[in-house]
Amino acid sequence: MRTDTPTAADVAAIRQVVADAGEFEDDVERFIPLFTADSTVVNFGGRRVAGRDTLAGAMRQALASPLADVVTTLEEENIRFVRDDVAIVASIKHVSDRRQPGADGESVAPLRASSGRLTHVLVSRTHW
Repeated sequence: MRTDTPTAADVAAIRQVVADAGEFEDDVERFIPLFTADSTVVNFGGRRVAGRDTLAGAMRQALASPLADVVTTLEEENIRFVRDDVAIVASIKHVSDRRQPGADGESVAPLRASSGRLTHVLVSRTHW
């Protein structure tokens, strides 16, 4: 457990990282640096993506597809510090599907859900 009390600056910095992740989800060059090289992400569809480089490739592929029109927003629920340099942020991810049928009238497969749980595990490089 964390041995000292998180400061308002700690919490603000963590919230900024999570906000950046939400804002940059359609910008690979700004999103990917938020992750460590050995990060693991489980995306909204349940696909596990291991490694920052693999995540960058998966993002580029998704953004070149109709998935680019799936927009999400985050609603923070809780920030919990498990060590001085590790915080867990629990959020709800709300999804807005703006995909349109294809030019040939092909329908778009519905998303599995319109919201889901998102957990960020943040590791401070020098206290956020």
